[in-house]
Amino acid sequence: MAITNEKVAGYAFLEKLFGDSYYPQELIAEGRTILLELCERIERQRPADLAALYALTAVATERFNELDGKMRDAGSEIETVARDEIAVDFHFVAKAYGFPEADIEELVAERDW
Repeated sequence: MAITNEKVAGYAFLEKLFGDSYYPQELIAEGRTILLELCERIERQRPADLAALYALTAVATERFNELDGKMRDAGSEIETVARDEIAVDFHFVAKAYGFPEADIEELVAERDW
């Protein structure tokens, strides 16, 4: 499914992490895919309220938890810079889809990183 939200379609997810040699770039690309798939799910399911949005972001956050394990296996991790970048991107997604009041911490509440 193609992203129809113009703000999202033109957004560079995890921009600060690409090109940083600390992060395995193929895993950062996987993180970008997680975020794009979250957007696709939001467009498909059209959450009616914050609770429904948080349910979708919880699934994506769990996928980032798994990604952190892969990063650790590769000698990296989701640390401070990556945590902030991921959370900011989750918040961007919430705002782009009409949820500006979404709590950034709640969007990634399931995180282990």
